[in-house]
Amino acid sequence: MSFANSHQIITNQQGIHEHLVDVVEKHLKHPFQKPYQSHSLEGFKLVAAEVEKQGKPIIFDSCCGVGDSTVNLAKLYPEHFVIGMDKSGHRLNKNEAYEQHGVDNFMLLRTDLNDFWRLALEAEMLPEKHFILYPNPWPKSKHLQRRWHGAAVFPALVALGGELEMRSNWRLYLDEFAAALAVVNKQASVHEFNPQPTITPFERKYQASGQALYQLKAAL
Repeated sequence: MSFANSHQIITNQQGIHEHLVDVVEKHLKHPFQKPYQSHSLEGFKLVAAEVEKQGKPIIFDSCCGVGDSTVNLAKLYPEHFVIGMDKSGHRLNKNEAYEQHGVDNFMLLRTDLNDFWRLALEAEMLPEKHFILYPNPWPKSKHLQRRWHGAAVFPALVALGGELEMRSNWRLYLDEFAAALAVVNKQASVHEFNPQPTITPFERKYQASGQALYQLKAAL
């Protein structure tokens, strides 16, 4: 991420990317067929087994970082099973988290979401709710295709369905995502909001620095 001292995003992009629609349409026409990584396949097997064991509706917490949001969502939705996923090795140990937080309706997984979302779609492991909280904004214009709405996996993300909620301190990211959803005839709302309570470390940091925070919601 590129931030100023106050954690404000620095970007050379003034509005929705001029090539957004072209990029989304390209990915819709050409299915993402990158081979799955072996660790993604092994991780998905663990998740599938736990989902079957839990027997509860599923919530995806994608880009969960250290897993604070996953634990908080598990507390907010005790009748659901929450799967927290991030590509970073900085994550909570599941068993320690159970002991520390007193909830067991979640698990944390280190995985590549480009793989996991496609695997979940193939297996019809569909979430009732899908949270993507404070994803890396990739604020430089040339990095459009590193943002989720500009990535080749975007059609799979949409096809997973469920109630999508995203949060960011860069409104343009969410406005772009909403514009990408419009290409596939999905409506989204984007609003400034004040999270009460905050559920991720980023959210707490941005709020403490006086930044406006934004939320996208869409029924996929």
